Amino acid sequence: MTTKAFSSEVGTGSREENASNKAAAPLLDVAHLTLKIGASGRSVVNDVSFQVFPGEIVGIVGESGSGKTLAARAVMGFIPPAVRLTGGAIRFEGQDVMAMSGKDLRAMRGSRVGMVFQEPMTSLNPSMLIGRQLDEGLELHRKLDAAGRKALILDMLRRVGLRDPEGALDSYPHQFSGGMRQRIMLASVMLLKPALLLADEPTTALDAVVQRDVMELMVDLTQANDTAVLLISHDLGMVARYCSRIVVMCQGDVVEQGSAEDILARPQHPYTRKLLAAMPQRLPARFLPQDQTPIVAVRDLIVDYPGRQGFFRKSAPKRALHGISIDVQPGEVVAVVGGSGSGKTTLGQSIAGLVKPSGGEILFNGKPIAKSDTAYWDYRLNCQMVFQDPYSSLDPRMTIGQLVGEPLRLVEAMSGTQKKARVAEVLAEVGLKDGFADRYPHELSGGQRQRVAIARAIVRRPSFVIADEPVSALDVTVRAQVLELFDDLQKKHGFSCLFISHDLGVVEQVADRVIVMHEGRIVEEGPRDDIFDNPQHDYTKKLLSAVPGLESTGDGGVRLFWRLGEGEAPASA
Repeated sequence: MTTKAFSSEVGTGSREENASNKAAAPLLDVAHLTLKIGASGRSVVNDVSFQVFPGEIVGIVGESGSGKTLAARAVMGFIPPAVRLTGGAIRFEGQDVMAMSGKDLRAMRGSRVGMVFQEPMTSLNPSMLIGRQLDEGLELHRKLDAAGRKALILDMLRRVGLRDPEGALDSYPHQFSGGMRQRIMLASVMLLKPALLLADEPTTALDAVVQRDVMELMVDLTQANDTAVLLISHDLGMVARYCSRIVVMCQGDVVEQGSAEDILARPQHPYTRKLLAAMPQRLPARFLPQDQTPIVAVRDLIVDYPGRQGFFRKSAPKRALHGISIDVQPGEVVAVVGGSGSGKTTLGQSIAGLVKPSGGEILFNGKPIAKSDTAYWDYRLNCQMVFQDPYSSLDPRMTIGQLVGEPLRLVEAMSGTQKKARVAEVLAEVGLKDGFADRYPHELSGGQRQRVAIARAIVRRPSFVIADEPVSALDVTVRAQVLELFDDLQKKHGFSCLFISHDLGVVEQVADRVIVMHEGRIVEEGPRDDIFDNPQHDYTKKLLSAVPGLESTGDGGVRLFWRLGEGEAPASA
């Protein structure tokens, strides 16, 4: 593996020196915080203590359910009604947050403490124009006239990288990409120049380049205003890059905290070691014969989306795929990477028959497929898809057994007893035994739902599986479990896979071959090791240089490295 390590730079991206040396008193002091569920009395945050000093970036990491988001929301007084404070205190700028009146809390929120939520599409009002949403906080907390507020908003939108700030004011959230929505959310918070920024998974589901841009933007804005940041994330590489200190939480407890360099290089608690060990690692390359007939071949695939219909005219159609051609060999895992809007998901959905191509053809086992041909149904039955969000792709009214068994309805050769046995067998393969068949999707965790989605995809024993961002929203340990499961099933059943992902660490672990897409075109493809170690195209270099990774040091710790040297991506990229 060709990497450029910089373990001495861990945590230096946030500040040149530890900010705790700059101030005697902490900006935020959380002491022995304990939160419990009212009805059950179960502790969800247990005796948690940490501090944030002015100007520093502190990261909170841990698995889903560790209590990190709830502890951060308590800082703003955003505790759900079912949760009650049973001990401890939160002091911000010397004031007891829990003793504040409603009026004082409203004055603090936004003005002194801001929060960037995990999913901007749900935190931005879909029925309000962007300009009105950005104006709300200024109107409430700043004594400025309308013209003054608009000038500040336009200036901030320019700073966060929007090309047309004036046009953005009259647009709605759905008209922007995920990365642009996150920039707008960051702009709305930073307009008020808060002393403390709470960032809850601010880059989840963003591609590598956009993730880097959003984080660098956040750091630049907070440095300009000397704003402290409490960064909540399961992305250990990002936390290591930007945070000076790290707090590790497990099931409501703080199990370890300290400088980023110490936590990563010399973890003391077994749970911290478990988190670090779960980071994706490159496995030895597999040898697969390349002289076979491809299981799936795509030739000159074109996809056009129709233009938007207006009152007086219709906009021109948008071409999402420009003549894509790929081959997937039997038993091969081909990863497709690229930025948001590059056409990765459109390619997968087109191959799965969910999007109608405008041109080109798809071949299965060397034969063209068409709806009038029996080969089409053979292909559709042998091509299955694992979607990015299993919660929205699984019918909430059906039990897990019904969901997994649904693809077997068209298998006439199997009896009802055989189908039931196959469902039980597959659920056992994905680690869901002991009554899971009778549960509903809402009764399962995110990782368990993803296991159901995988079970549903392989229950027919297909020869080709499309996995669209199957682990993007999972924390590190669950992600490692799902990837290990996927690898075991792929080796056991021998299906080929088109693996769509923006997580380069995951791709580095699972892929045999990598295809790099940019603006609807393939810009580079080749064996995984060639793409990662010797990229040729400028855009591939830009992707690889965007986000650092973590690699094991062999003694329980990890070190931060760049797949390419930081800043080595060509300026033209």
